[in-house]
Amino acid sequence: MNLNKIIAVRTDKTVYRDGSLAIKVFNEGYAKADILNEALNTARVEETGLNIPRLEAVTKADGKWAIVTDYVEGKTLQQLMDEHPEKFDEYLNRFVDIQLEIHSHTCPMLNSLKEKMNRKISQSALDATARYELHTRLESMPRHNKVCHGDFNPSNVIITPEDKAYILDWSHATQGNASADAARTYLLFWLDGNIEGAEKYLNLFCKKSDTAKQYVQKWIPIVAASQSVKGKPEEKEFLMRWADVVEYE
Repeated sequence: MNLNKIIAVRTDKTVYRDGSLAIKVFNEGYAKADILNEALNTARVEETGLNIPRLEAVTKADGKWAIVTDYVEGKTLQQLMDEHPEKFDEYLNRFVDIQLEIHSHTCPMLNSLKEKMNRKISQSALDATARYELHTRLESMPRHNKVCHGDFNPSNVIITPEDKAYILDWSHATQGNASADAARTYLLFWLDGNIEGAEKYLNLFCKKSDTAKQYVQKWIPIVAASQSVKGKPEEKEFLMRWADVVEYE
């Protein structure tokens, strides 16, 4: 494998291009189970027919674990939004349509969103009273089995020169309630500092999916608590504040 051309650098991984392949190389110390789970999620989501880069191999490069997929030529929706701010609403509209397409599929072999969130809430730094309230709220939410991306943001959608959309990064994929996935995307806009975009996104998602805004908002503390466990230090405080917004009834 040729690891000369870097196309993306993240906190704990680097993505290279080698011809028609994209090679995601994980830093030493990255949990092997998480890498294999990401590859398995990708293979399972492939079977739904959603437009994603095909998994080609799980291997080692320079002694580090790597996931190899097809390389997709194009620009991310985030790049397009940054380059053409006047078209933000148009791109956001497409972004929501792609997310609704994801939610229209089922994938019975994916992990349960509810089980994952229950586990994460238990691991969070919230006190026992807040954890109890969030566990109770989570259990009261309807149990669905829709494909949920878990990290759906404009950087994870590539638009090809032929105007075809591909969805990247299935490491957090689960099956569960689409409104929880929407709550996560809402928080990602906030984390990126785009508060106006967050509100526009939530309004558009609710309108297109015919979902009550209050219902998605009810998921936000649950999602924030579960995401705070592995969040970056600078994100953790922000997420903990959202997680602590609990309506005691």
